[in-house]
Amino acid sequence: VQLQASGGGLVQPGGSLRLSCVTSGFNFDYYAIGWFRQVSGKDREFVACIRRNSYSTYYADSMKGRFTISRSNAGNTLYLQLNGLQPEDTALYYCAAGPAFSGDARTYRYWGQGTQVTVSS
Repeated sequence: VQLQASGGGLVQPGGSLRLSCVTSGFNFDYYAIGWFRQVSGKDREFVACIRRNSYSTYYADSMKGRFTISRSNAGNTLYLQLNGLQPEDTALYYCAAGPAFSGDARTYRYWGQGTQVTVSS
């Protein structure tokens, strides 16, 4: 099983990034997929998740209206569009797959290695 996240980088406040997560080794169609983020020394924080059929999405309150999660089942790929980035969004962003449509990291079975997003002027 592999989840390969990419697309992170250094961006100025107010800027945008698009994160991707290419997956393999499991049946992508059958899993809910989510994004989490973590700052060194702090707990992992839920960002957003999307159901297996893409009909439902769920965002952490602080991400609503700024971030958009999507998926391509044909491409086994998850995306996260980050707009209006602020310094407090600086973190290592992880993609994850699990059987439950949930913001609880404990329900996710597979995890990627993370991609760093740094927001700074």
